[in-house]
Amino acid sequence: MCAFLFWYNAFMHKTSHLVISLVLASLAALAPFAIDTYLPAFPTMAEDLHGTNLQLQQSLTAYLLPYAVMTLWHGAISDSIGRLAAIRWGLGVFALASVGCAFAPNIETLWFFRALQGASAGAGNVVARAMVRDLFEGVAAQRVMAQVQMIFGIAPAVAPIIGGWLLGIHWQAIFIFLSIYAIAALGAAQVLLPETVPPEKRVALSTKQVISGYKQAFGDAEFTKLVFAVGANFAGFFVYVLAAPVFLIEHLKLNAHQFGYMFIPTVCGMIFGSYLARHAAGKYSSHKVMQFAYGWMTCATLLNIAVCLWLPVSPLVNILPIALYNIGMALAMPILSLAGLDRMPKLRGTAASGQAFMQMLLSTVSAGLVVPLMWFSPLGLAIAMAAYLLLSYLVIRQTMLWHLG
Repeated sequence: MCAFLFWYNAFMHKTSHLVISLVLASLAALAPFAIDTYLPAFPTMAEDLHGTNLQLQQSLTAYLLPYAVMTLWHGAISDSIGRLAAIRWGLGVFALASVGCAFAPNIETLWFFRALQGASAGAGNVVARAMVRDLFEGVAAQRVMAQVQMIFGIAPAVAPIIGGWLLGIHWQAIFIFLSIYAIAALGAAQVLLPETVPPEKRVALSTKQVISGYKQAFGDAEFTKLVFAVGANFAGFFVYVLAAPVFLIEHLKLNAHQFGYMFIPTVCGMIFGSYLARHAAGKYSSHKVMQFAYGWMTCATLLNIAVCLWLPVSPLVNILPIALYNIGMALAMPILSLAGLDRMPKLRGTAASGQAFMQMLLSTVSAGLVVPLMWFSPLGLAIAMAAYLLLSYLVIRQTMLWHLG
């Protein structure tokens, strides 16, 4: 009987972790769904809204810039009013903004509602990161973060495929789907997640308090280096997401229903890297895992440049190095993310916001500047990936995390 109770409790403990991971991942996945689902519809939307490819590309910038700015507030808001209340407000506004996008009559109106989506979508991502650290400690936190990342990683692969299917109905159906997704994720969070910031632990929300929190966070050189490294590693892959309509359709000669050719293998790489991170937790030192991850990403970027220089353009040879890069990126990300959060144990919401802000700031720079400059050829995008990885390495090698054995 005692043995049965032991195994039952262990099973329920693991099940609880899995349920929490699934809900947190669904919240975090809202952002990539909002970015990737409508990518296959770019040509059709440009025609219907009387715009150009560049104007549609700037709808990504319109989303990412307010996303980046508001991530500075979502964590502080959740520290003040509670994690679940922050999720309610964020996802509720996102659902309404998605309906606005669906019925936008022109490019300018689309930009407005995309900006409103961006301002609200980050609540799910930021609060999910903070809640992992609220609920779990040490190796358990690293494993759950990797599990969340592994589930979350499915979104960029599934989103453009769903977008391609919904495009068969109408591009408006894509944004109606995003609204339904947000409502479903909100419902799951309300029912299945505990409130991890009780009233007695909440801090007053004020501009002065928020600025003070970020001064403390970004005044910590170690924290700043860690969050920059996370953002730069992600940006190395994200340039391909942002450039997907040009990279896949113009360079690789795929159609709007074949976006899965890139997203499925690259996300499989991310999932495999997250799987490795989960199983490496507690078995290998963070130092060794980080060295391996950066060595792997370096090999992948060099391979990427080599195939662009010396082999003819084809989906297989140009997409494989991106998938390989994502293995190393996903292996390093839980360690970097948790190390950053641990620098600010009393301001985890603010620290999670700082991480998300840096990640989206670099993504916004990529969307508005780097990608339009470098999407002239696959080699240009490969150089952009290598540049982001080099920046990340130069920063992370100066941190204590890199030198701890």
